This record gives sequence, structure tokens and C-alpha cells, in this order.
Amino acid sequence: MTRLIQALLAVAVSATAAFAQEDVATFGTGATPFVIRSTTDIAILEPALTAFAADHPDLAITYEQWGSNPLHANASSACDGETTPADAVFSSAVHLMVSLVNRACARPFVSDRTRALPDTRRWRDEVWGVTQEPAVMIYNTDRIAPEDVPQSRFDLLDLMRDDPVTFRARIATYDIEASGLGYLFAYIDSLEATTFGSLLEGLARSDAIATCCSTEIIEGVSTGEYLFAYNVLGSYVRNAAPANVGVILPEDYTLFLSRAYMIPAKARNPMAAEQFLDFLLSERGQAMLASVGLLYATDPDELRTVQSARRSIPLAPPLLVALDGSTERQFLERWTDAFSAAPVP
Repeated sequence: MTRLIQALLAVAVSATAAFAQEDVATFGTGATPFVIRSTTDIAILEPALTAFAADHPDLAITYEQWGSNPLHANASSACDGETTPADAVFSSAVHLMVSLVNRACARPFVSDRTRALPDTRRWRDEVWGVTQEPAVMIYNTDRIAPEDVPQSRFDLLDLMRDDPVTFRARIATYDIEASGLGYLFAYIDSLEATTFGSLLEGLARSDAIATCCSTEIIEGVSTGEYLFAYNVLGSYVRNAAPANVGVILPEDYTLFLSRAYMIPAKARNPMAAEQFLDFLLSERGQAMLASVGLLYATDPDELRTVQSARRSIPLAPPLLVALDGSTERQFLERWTDAFSAAPVP
């Protein structure tokens, strides 16, 4: 079935969903609908979806790919009974997922596999962290000499200060107003890093480009439109990056995100959602996620460095502070003010 036909079929599923979906695909030929709404690219999760569909021939799986902010808006609307709910929601904007659970929008579930997760990757048995993915810095290996590659945020600051002309309008990062994931990374940086204020100022003075999407940033680095990018989700780099895109796990600290899975309280097929969660957490499912970069694997030397600098983003109530109206407004104003500052000549 072509993607065009799949997209047209999605209109019949939900008018609201069709308005904001980025893509949609179907798996399996069964008669029982199972709807997943997710921020994860279809191509990345396709092997796991295909395997799960083969194990459950009774299911007709509709997988909808969304941006993080529209997905949250849709899930919130479904929680309020204003639109048709998904059976499972799977998002990289984990702070938004915690907020849905806090609003009683989620259905609880417990299994041996969910119990085995560490506390940082589950909350109230209603949201679970399925993946482990770093926020990385990337660069164009054809344009930046090995000796100039920054290994930390301090090095990046030095790079921008020492050569402002070369890097003017050639550094990219997420637009935190358009990307829920970008906002989360920036907000955690503001709590974690003593360099955050200087880094924000440095990006602004370098006339850095704020954009929405990992794939756009990675492609821009590969073509040389950007020389460097900050806070890109490492799983997308592992899957989509050409050979001339280098990856840095910052030595001062590296944020690790566990993409969050939730079963909506009003899901029409919660049993399938529970089965899919257990499949993703199984040894087979985790191996599939690792094969597409959603579980970060490293060689022993790199692993030691990563572990010492690793900062996991826990699925926990403190994330709700990032969504406090006053906090969010002040943080976005700080970001906007910085990026509207005049760049260096």
C-alpha cells in the first residue's frame, strides 16, 4: 500500500490526527485495530513493528508519526474526550508525557518486564522509558580538523569565540519553541550546566540556526550548510548520518533520554498496547531497538567515558517544573532575547 493511500486512510481515523500527522503506515492484516501515535520515525521502528505484527496476526496496526508538540496536544484532547484516543503513545518529549500521566490521562500496567526497569525509567506504573539515547554534538568531518573538534561545552565556547567568522550562521540546534524535545534538552542544560548562559550567548552571537528537526540538522551538517550542531538526539544520527558527520558525546556531561511509552486511559485496545510494551522491553525487542540506535551501544573505552559523564533524564514529577507556565514563559523569553541579539560583525 502506498504512503499516499495510507495517509488518505488516516483521514478516516481522525480528522484531528490527519491535520498534524507527519506520516502514517500500516502493519499486519488482522481485523482488530491497534493505533500507535509516536514521535519516532516510521523507518526506525519498522523492524520492531513488523516483528510484532507477525507475532499477533489478529491485529491491524496503524502507526502514526507526529511531531512532539502536536502529539501532546492530540493526546491531551483525547484525554478530555474531544478526539479519538490512540491505544499507545510513544514520545521523545518525556516531560510532556509525565504531564499527561499527572493529569490522569494514562492507564496503569504492571508486568515482570516493567518491574525490571529502574526507577528513573518508570513512574506510577503508567509511563515507561523504553530506550536510552544520548544528546550529542555533531560536526562536518570534511570541514573541521580533528584537532579542532570540541570534546565538551567548554571547548565549543572556545571554538565560537576564537573563530566567530567561520562559524557565523553555521551552527544549528533545535528550535525550542517548535520542538518539545529541544525545549526539554535546553531546560535540563539550564539546570545542569554552569556554561548554559555563556553557551546561549555564544550561540546567539554566532547567529546560530534554530530549526525543528533532527533529520534537517543532520543533513545540513553533512552538506556543509552547518559545520556543527548542538544537542541532537544520538539515535537519529546513528540511523541517518552520512559518513562525513562526526559524533561527540560531551565529556563534561552527556544527557541520556529514555523515550516514554504510555497507554491512554481511554485506549480502545489496551491489551495490544500492553503486549507491544512488553515486546519492546523483551530481550528480542531491546535487541531490535539497539540495532537501530535507540539503545546506545559503545565500545568499552567509550563506554567508560560515557558512564562517568552520563546524566539520565528521569521520568519523574520534577520534569513538570519545565511546564510551569511562569517557568516556561521566562525560559522562552530568555531564549528569544538571546537569539534576537545582534551577532558579531
